[in-house]
Amino acid sequence: MSKQSAKTSRGNYFEDFTLGKTIRHATPRTMTPGDVSLYSALYGMRFSLQSSDEVARNSGLACAPLDDFLTFHMVFGKTVPDISINAVANLGYADCRFLKSVYVGDTISSISEVIGLKENSNGKTGNVYVRTHGINQRGEIILDYVRWVMVNKREAASPACAAVIPELPDVVRPENFCLPENLTYRTYDAALAGSDYFWEDYNVGEKINHVDGMTIEAADHMLAARLYQNTAKVHFNRHAMKSGRLGERIVYGGHVISLARGLSFNGLANAQNILAINAGRHVNPCLAGDTIYAWSEVLEKADIKDKNSTRSDMAALRCRLVALKDKSPDDFTYKMADGKYDSAVLLDLDFWLLMPKRG
Repeated sequence: MSKQSAKTSRGNYFEDFTLGKTIRHATPRTMTPGDVSLYSALYGMRFSLQSSDEVARNSGLACAPLDDFLTFHMVFGKTVPDISINAVANLGYADCRFLKSVYVGDTISSISEVIGLKENSNGKTGNVYVRTHGINQRGEIILDYVRWVMVNKREAASPACAAVIPELPDVVRPENFCLPENLTYRTYDAALAGSDYFWEDYNVGEKINHVDGMTIEAADHMLAARLYQNTAKVHFNRHAMKSGRLGERIVYGGHVISLARGLSFNGLANAQNILAINAGRHVNPCLAGDTIYAWSEVLEKADIKDKNSTRSDMAALRCRLVALKDKSPDDFTYKMADGKYDSAVLLDLDFWLLMPKRG
């Protein structure tokens, strides 16, 4: 019998992570117009700033930037082979800030640091907390976020490590926002954006049914994961997954995020930019064939200061974005009386949006 080569990698298990460990992730990626077109085709993005060079130039930018979630997925996808290839579940996000705009021609790379570890009571898995930086070709940090994943142990008998759980902010505060460089909404064209509703028109507690739905096809979600260089077998390998608890490939959670963001255009078309993600959870698994709906709730409003003066042309809107499967959000389905999520909920995302002010 031939000896098996040791040149391939099966990824890191819980025992392979140590506090403070830094991981430089492979395969930097130069962004192309094809990436932007494919992303738009997958999610139907219609936000004018990312769709039109002319709108972007009218807003002080050199050309249309990448959609913020395309940047997020590109940074995230590179981490999968090292962080979550052996994960049971991606548990959450926190303290995510979008720090610099990314454009076609920019090269994105990723680096992560292990900031927390905790073995679970079953002795078979553990939670790994990492802070990841997305970096451009100039060495500038474009994105910074924390996520935590439940990762399988290689051997259940391996000794438990000392638990370290990082302290994370519940909310990214406005003073920590980074506005896109040179962005201005002083000559904002609401007609081209597709909505007459500005920051002043939204009220805390208001809920918005985004109305439309989109059914996920297997080819779409696998194509998206490949676009992001996400190698997790749970998204691709039906032969391996058909013996699992769901019997099918699981849709990458980021695919649901982008679908929900795309659907949110109907009701939040002027929310052109994402400033920060405060918290996020993938509540239930999503499979091909599920139809995605979304609704939003306004949680908070905040003025933005730039060089100690309040911006008159833009401000921040904090929203909860909820994605559902196979259930219209007419009643704003969320949690049941016992505090548990309704079984239709896929995503619970708390994030800050940047919007133009009226006049």
